[in-house]
Parts: sequence; structure tokens; C-alpha cells
Amino acid sequence: MPLTDSVNSETRPESASAALTVRSVLIWGLLAGLVGGLLAFGFAAAFGEPSVDRAIAIEEAGAPAHSDGHSHAEPAAEEEEGFTRAFQSTVGLGIGAVVFGLGLGGLFGLAFAFAYGRIGTRTPGSTALAVAGIGYVAVVLVPFLTYPANPPAVGSADTIGDRTALFFAMIGISVVLVIAGTVLARSLTPRLGGFTATAVSVLGYVVVVTAVAKLLPSFQEVPAGFPGDLIWDFRVASLGTSAVLWATIGITFATLMTRSLRRTT
Repeated sequence: MPLTDSVNSETRPESASAALTVRSVLIWGLLAGLVGGLLAFGFAAAFGEPSVDRAIAIEEAGAPAHSDGHSHAEPAAEEEEGFTRAFQSTVGLGIGAVVFGLGLGGLFGLAFAFAYGRIGTRTPGSTALAVAGIGYVAVVLVPFLTYPANPPAVGSADTIGDRTALFFAMIGISVVLVIAGTVLARSLTPRLGGFTATAVSVLGYVVVVTAVAKLLPSFQEVPAGFPGDLIWDFRVASLGTSAVLWATIGITFATLMTRSLRRTT
């Protein structure tokens, strides 16, 4: 079943419209997510893991010693974790990145199905790239600016539940506001034109999401004397890993779809 009733006759013939089915976009999304997960794993291993190792070393150095005067933090941690740090930073990280990439790729395909024909782009490929850019801002960047990622040894165990719940709540709010902004832009376009309607929608999103972020609770839990450059490196690596994942999914999805549509045409 086609995702849209019609495709712009100047850019795609009728046979191209028939090729855009839910099954096809899900397959493209999963393939794009697989590629994105692999590249994100490589980026995280190269740029993120050194910061994690450094933070873990600081955390272990500050762990309280047992009554015999000797610290047993590392063996205890290994028993509790069940996996060595070497396994976590390689196999564990790789599996996690690929699984997350596959899941995100599938959701990306569904998001494309919703956005295609609704956000003012002229071709399916440009729609895919636009969805990737909007998704990164709404799902990653805005929640990150509200509740930035922290390396190990930063953050209290007593507040981790609240911080996690608020972070996901911010993602949900941001996504809902993006959808509302899309609907608003479409409704204003006949009266204001595409550019002005989009500008009004974007401005409304920024104002509302900023107000929400200011109203939500904040957490200042960085220990005194904790290296600021370590926090900076970790957060930049976190944003970079997500950027690699989203960009790869968008580009790969657009490429697979364009090639498939050309063959169909």
C-alpha cells in the first residue's frame, strides 16, 4: 500500500509512488540502522571509551576502603557486573550499538512514512535527510542540552531514577512539539507561504521547549575537583556518537530508497 496518494509528477512517476510501502521503508530503515550502529560503535570506541576509562579510574580511586584498610572496589565491581571492562568496551558496546541502531532505524522508517508529503520536501530522499536532521535535534540535542550526559563517578545514585524519567519525558515533549509544529506549519502555509510558516513553527518550538526546560528540575551533581575537561570530552563524544548514528541512518536510508525507486522507475 503506498505511503502517500500521489507523488509530485515533476519528480516521480506513478510507479515510484507504488514502491514506497510500509514494508519497504521498514527494510530500508533496518538496513540503515545496522550501518549506523556499526559506525556509531566505531566512533564511540575511538572517542568515547577513553573518557569512560578515565572516569572509572577516578571513581575507583575515590571508592571507600574496607575495614582492613585495603580497597577491594575493583574485584567487587567485577563480581557485581559479571563482565570485565574489556568485554563491556568492545563486545558489549558493539552489540548495544547495533541493537540500538536497528531499533532506531525501524522507528526512522515509520517516521519517514509519517513525514513524507507533510513537511514540504519535494523528493523522498530529501524527506529522509530532513527527518534525520529534525530527529537528531528533537530526540538528541534538545534533551541533551536540558539533561546532559555525565561520565561515571558523576551523579548521585539516589537521583538516577528521577534523572532518567525526566530525560525521557523531555524526549517525549520535544517529539510532540515537533509534530505539533509540523501540523502548525502545514495549516499556516496557505496564508503565509511555506518559508514564513516554517519560520513561525520553528520559533514556536524553540520558545515552548525552552520554557519547558526551564520549568523542569535541574541537577548539579558534579563532584568538587572533578576534571572539567573529562566531562567536556565525554559529552562531546556522546553527542558525536549520536550524530554519526543519525547522519548515517539518514544518508543510508535516502541512498537505498533512491536506488530502489530508480530501479522501479
